[in-house]
Amino acid sequence: MMLAAAATVTTDSTQQAVGYPSLFLLVVLGALVPVVPTGALVSSAAVVAFHQTDTSPFALLVVFGVAALAAFVGDMGLYWLGRRGMRSKNGSRWLEAIRDRAPAERLRMAQVRLDDHGVLVLVLSRLVPAGRIPVMLACLLAKMPLRRFARGNLPACLAWAVTYQLIGILGGSLFKEPWEGVALAVGLTVVISAAPTIWRRVRGTSSAPSGTGTGT
Repeated sequence: MMLAAAATVTTDSTQQAVGYPSLFLLVVLGALVPVVPTGALVSSAAVVAFHQTDTSPFALLVVFGVAALAAFVGDMGLYWLGRRGMRSKNGSRWLEAIRDRAPAERLRMAQVRLDDHGVLVLVLSRLVPAGRIPVMLACLLAKMPLRRFARGNLPACLAWAVTYQLIGILGGSLFKEPWEGVALAVGLTVVISAAPTIWRRVRGTSSAPSGTGTGT
């Protein structure tokens, strides 16, 4: 029994030693290159932490801290790279990547909200799927200082980490097996991420003028 307990502790320690740095690196990468599903990663990590019965509260706290810190580091890195591109005569590939992921309509909305609410709009941008990049570009075009951007981005990353961790806790609490909770958490994050795109397409289809037949 003691050997089994020691083996369990060793396995958990190994998973944590590998899992937390991997989570940090993947979330940072997802912030820099917005194709990694960082929300799903955080929710999945929260499910696994929830099922660690001996260390669940501590593990969940670590997941939250790692996710929030990684998101903040990634955002600040991308904003810094974007500012360098704004100051450069020829721009940069990072700035072009930000521009390419910020449709003109969403950029205009982000600029209006930034004028109305200041850095508070950063919190909402982190919670709205595909809302982070247009707001970041609006901040870049407004030449917002890095320090001011950081003040708004910190609570945004904390709120983001809490939100996706709660999704993971929900998935973990509904199923006994961790993989079932992970599947639910990933499914929920995919639905949340895809909802704005689907809604825009539905609106575009319904508002498109109906074609009229022409006689010959």
